[in-house]
Amino acid sequence: MTNFEKWDKEFRSQNLFAFNSNENALMWLKVRAVCRGKQIQQFLEASGITLTSSKIAEQNVELFEMLETMPNAMQLLDVFLNERNHEWYNTMGIDEEKLKNDLYKVRHYAWGGDQNNSLDKHLVSRYVKVISNYDELQSKQNEIAENAWNYVQTSWYNNWTSYLIESLFKRHKNVISAVGEIKSVDFFLNNNPIDLKVTFFPNQYMDEKLKNKLGKRELTWLKQKAREVGIIVDCTQTDSQQLYTLSEKLAEIGKNDILEELKTKRKEVIAEAQSNVLELMTWLYANQGEMRFGAENRLFVILVDSTDMNESWKMKRAFALIEPKVKDYLDNFNEDSLKEISFMFKGNQYKSLADVIFVVK
Repeated sequence: MTNFEKWDKEFRSQNLFAFNSNENALMWLKVRAVCRGKQIQQFLEASGITLTSSKIAEQNVELFEMLETMPNAMQLLDVFLNERNHEWYNTMGIDEEKLKNDLYKVRHYAWGGDQNNSLDKHLVSRYVKVISNYDELQSKQNEIAENAWNYVQTSWYNNWTSYLIESLFKRHKNVISAVGEIKSVDFFLNNNPIDLKVTFFPNQYMDEKLKNKLGKRELTWLKQKAREVGIIVDCTQTDSQQLYTLSEKLAEIGKNDILEELKTKRKEVIAEAQSNVLELMTWLYANQGEMRFGAENRLFVILVDSTDMNESWKMKRAFALIEPKVKDYLDNFNEDSLKEISFMFKGNQYKSLADVIFVVK
């Protein structure tokens, strides 16, 4: 088995831990980063290399095997990736300051769609296959349009906040971008392949920890407190609606002590997660969705508004808070920054390297 075949097999089997601290494996990833479309031709021209293969897949193999014999191979790859990364930002021609201001025009964060954020399935299941009367369907135009707009607006917000946050990393001197969009690798941080995950504090993790602190589920606890002060609970509502309704009713009658107790417990969970990142990261790997499963090295940027977690979506545009946290992390990154994670998923054992940057309001 050639080295190319070896690393290709490890990559496809999700054994990405094998790529850590191995220069040959790292070069395999960087070659993969330049072997996309016209990029490989640009790299060949820039490095003065000629290949005999004409198909991209074959060029990928030939280029890797050729670079294995060249002492300056890694330098050639790094210079090319850095140059293309800066070219990409210039080509996009985005006015980032205007974009940052435009993000504040988004006043609510609502998905148009079902619980899986799938707009097309939502429209089909709610309108197409349920309503047989065309006039009734036509009467739903505004409702359908609002759903579509919510989906587009929230997707737009997520796309461009992610672009701006990722840019903070890719422009740092210690980072080399994987401009060819390798699956599972966004950039190389001090030659560690990294997949960036910008996310909110996980609700399920919060629920599990609150249950331990309260002795029961958050909603069950809040229902009990509400009944104790004479508030009637409408159990026909969804869990999220019940939480909102009960919180509002408790506030209306001045029972802020109950809400403050709950808020204090949430803050405790967040503080404990910050002091025990290994547990949280292991949980994040083990509880990821099956469709998007990955065992790659990950750097999590976790955004949380501890005063009102429902408002955490606004944190994605809080660059006055995000930027200094990212800069400080990258400036002080060292060989001990990434922690080894061992986790089970669907009966299989995996290992990864990961770390967390908390941005907490």
